[in-house]
Amino acid sequence: MTTSPIKLPPELLPNDGRFGSGPSKVRPEQVSGLLDVATTYLGTSHRQKPVKAVVGRVRQGMRDLFSLPEDYEVLLGNGGTTAFWDAATFSLIESQSQHLSFGEFSSKFAAAAKAAPHLKDPQVIESPPGTHPPPEAADDVDCYALTHNETSTGVAMEVRRPAGARLPADGGGLVAVDATSAAGGLRVDPAEFDAYYLAPQKCFAADGGLWIALCSPAAVERIERIAASGRRVPASLDLKIALDNSRQDQTYNTPALATLYLLAEQLDWMLANGGLEWTASRCDRSAEILYTWAEQSDFARPFVEDPRDRSHVVGTVDLVDDVDAAAVARVLRENGVVDTEPYRKLGRNQLRIAMFPAIDPEDVAALCACVNHVAGALAV
Repeated sequence: MTTSPIKLPPELLPNDGRFGSGPSKVRPEQVSGLLDVATTYLGTSHRQKPVKAVVGRVRQGMRDLFSLPEDYEVLLGNGGTTAFWDAATFSLIESQSQHLSFGEFSSKFAAAAKAAPHLKDPQVIESPPGTHPPPEAADDVDCYALTHNETSTGVAMEVRRPAGARLPADGGGLVAVDATSAAGGLRVDPAEFDAYYLAPQKCFAADGGLWIALCSPAAVERIERIAASGRRVPASLDLKIALDNSRQDQTYNTPALATLYLLAEQLDWMLANGGLEWTASRCDRSAEILYTWAEQSDFARPFVEDPRDRSHVVGTVDLVDDVDAAAVARVLRENGVVDTEPYRKLGRNQLRIAMFPAIDPEDVAALCACVNHVAGALAV
């Protein structure tokens, strides 16, 4: 096998070589927009009009992108999805939750709920990586924790309330959905969730450290009722404090202003081009390119066996043992095509490719051609 550096032909290279599953590609236009407000927005108070206006843009943009009903609320807070899991154990789960665990990230919320001393041990329904289990209606569950897209494995599931479960208005459990890598790239019906929460470093092409939650009236009522119950909640994890501040277009503590602005710019771009249907269709096209290539390849195949479960925002592709995925990813990186490595804990001979809305489908096609070239060169 070759030991000399492999140089990819320039004509094969994508226009943009960023395929990371988070942080993800940031469009240059977002950065230019941030530069334009560098002296009037960055370094200013988050309690004053310039920053509050950007928070307002984000909240309205989320409402418009997801076609939220009028009585849904958009909450923001600092700390990212990991912080929101902890906040949910205080402010969304009353007694017991049910979690679908089918990868690294879907399992973390279950672990947070299990560690909370004021909650009963959660119900955890597991399935092997590359699949997802269905939720199960249960009378003693007051919060069903779903994951729209498992970033570690490239498995997506349709967001639906558990079959046979009572609605929250009838005493049933809330449906809380981790949408960190799905939101903005996969279709979703607001009627099927009560809290659809996300972080902006994936489809929304911003930095991390912020969470956004789209909340139904039932979720808002739960937040307010738990707050009134006297449960001890740290202020930075109190969703009632986040709700009150969000209604004023601000966060409880100081946010990363650059992240907010990049997020607002990405939302504007998505909406100007046609909204969620446009972004999801763009991801559909990238997924079609990637999975068709893998299925037709003699050295690659989609990791997720069932086409219905294959993510259209994060694709995972296994390579045959004779083609070292780590070597392929290393050569790609040396040629400016970056972040194609698999999730570290999955331990597979695999490439993981982000297909978020900011990533041009034609760049996904170029990436596939680059992988073909590298695999051939490594075999020489």
